[in-house]
Amino acid sequence: MAKSTLTPELAARFASIALGHVRREYPNKPDHTLAGPQDAQTPSQLHPVFYGSYDWHSCVHSYWMLARLLRLFPDLPVAADIRALFDEQFVAEKIAVECAYLAAPTARGFKRPYGWGWLLKLAEELALHDDRRWSERLRPLAEIFAQRFRDFLPLATYPVRVGTHFNTAFGLRMAMDYAVVTDDRDLAALLGETGRRWYGADADCPAWGEPSGDDFQSSALIEAECMRRLLPAEEFLPWFDRFLPRIAQREPATLFRPATVTDRSDGKIAHLDGLNLSRAWCWRSIASALPECDARRAIAEETADRHLAAGMPRIAGDYMGEHWLASFAVLALEA
Repeated sequence: MAKSTLTPELAARFASIALGHVRREYPNKPDHTLAGPQDAQTPSQLHPVFYGSYDWHSCVHSYWMLARLLRLFPDLPVAADIRALFDEQFVAEKIAVECAYLAAPTARGFKRPYGWGWLLKLAEELALHDDRRWSERLRPLAEIFAQRFRDFLPLATYPVRVGTHFNTAFGLRMAMDYAVVTDDRDLAALLGETGRRWYGADADCPAWGEPSGDDFQSSALIEAECMRRLLPAEEFLPWFDRFLPRIAQREPATLFRPATVTDRSDGKIAHLDGLNLSRAWCWRSIASALPECDARRAIAEETADRHLAAGMPRIAGDYMGEHWLASFAVLALEA
């Protein structure tokens, strides 16, 4: 099976999909607590930057994807549209409203940790652009979420191991990219210490609960990908040997079989298309950390390609998947 890669044609398709929904306000699923009648506002009033794409976190990672594709393929047919969007949305006044929202006591846990990780991933990507205006304008919001990680992680005695937005391994993994690019060594150290504390002793992962009916992440594989990102190779490889010791036998078997999706108009069931894409991302990333002579590397790559083949035809067609799946396709194709 030939390895799929991110091509200019796919980038143009994905960018056009995202441009079609990052400013589509409805339907919308706000994660919003009302402390009083004054808090009953529309999505665009609450979040003037990230009000589209059905929900806040999907809007954030759709902006990440657009920023990523623009940097990789600056001559995209829609490149001017992306730049115009960023010039209009990444402005001080709108960012200030996003920051003010987070100051409310009711917003303490807003989008923790999934949205936190994606916002920092967006900040990391914008910091890599030659034009630093967008990065500088987003910086106040990124600093709030970085501080939320600093405040929360020492309090979090236990990880969350589900396959949905609350998975803590995903948050650590994405935040580490931001910490490295911004040279925030204290945050990077905290992320690494937390990963070791939460997951360092894990061994012989059974993955018996996968997939659950609305997973879009593999709790086993995102933990492995998290530790790959957090740990130096000489520490990760022995940990991985203990964590999934039977990869050569393709066990646990559930991690090697793409998920079946029966109804893509159901937002929860449609998560399983994302599971196939996010598993592909994790398997490819893990494969890259294994020695070329290691038989597990070819198994991981083959399994990634099988999951990618299951997920790629489902990027568009129903809004329950269309508003977010392309971002995970980009992660997988680039891994």
